[in-house]
This record gives sequence, C-alpha cells and structure tokens, in this order.
Amino acid sequence: MRASVGDRIHVHSHTVGQQHRVSEIVEVRGHDGAPPYVVRHADGHESLVFPGPDCLVLPRDTPEE
Repeated sequence: MRASVGDRIHVHSHTVGQQHRVSEIVEVRGHDGAPPYVVRHADGHESLVFPGPDCLVLPRDTPEE
C-alpha cells in the first residue's frame, strides 16, 4: 500500500449498523509512501493508522462517494 499526503483512506466496516470511515492522510511516516499514516477524521481528530486488508487508499483526485 502506498499513499501521499492529501489522499484519503477508506476503512470498511464489518459491524452491522456501523458505517465505513473515510479520513484524509495528513502525514506519511513510512518509507516511500508506506504505512503508517497520520489521518484526520471527519470529526477533526487525528490518529495513527496501520491499514489492514479492509482499507483502500483513494488518490486525492478521486471523487467523494
């Protein structure tokens, strides 16, 4: 998985009633675009993410879903 600042990360939910989460990547801490990523969630808080197999990186020019 490779990403750049400004890309979005889409985390799919596997729990009934819980929606998926799309967050903006604000920092790439791995080498050459690799994880981990610091992301800003829709509610404004930031967290460090080590994406799993249920995640997709959406390039910054991809339209919102």
